[in-house]
Amino acid sequence: MGQNASGVVVEPYLITLNADSDVFPTFQHEGLEFLYMLEGSVQYRHGDKLYPMQPGDSLFFDADAPHGPEVLEKLPARYLSIICYPAKGSKR
Repeated sequence: MGQNASGVVVEPYLITLNADSDVFPTFQHEGLEFLYMLEGSVQYRHGDKLYPMQPGDSLFFDADAPHGPEVLEKLPARYLSIICYPAKGSKR
């Protein structure tokens, strides 16, 4: 959702990791992030901790801390990543 009356931007992504996927350096960005694991398994980093993620598992975290899939255990791995942050210029 782009501009809207709520003052919040929501960016949903469907992430698919397979044998050709690289393990990326960690990400950091503004806002909050929700992950929901759909398929496969990964070790997901948030800050200095690793979280095992299997289908049905979820994480909700401050996206300002370094985060990202660190160990790809069972591929393909698919998860929803939903990022929310204040819209620029929002007074809320």
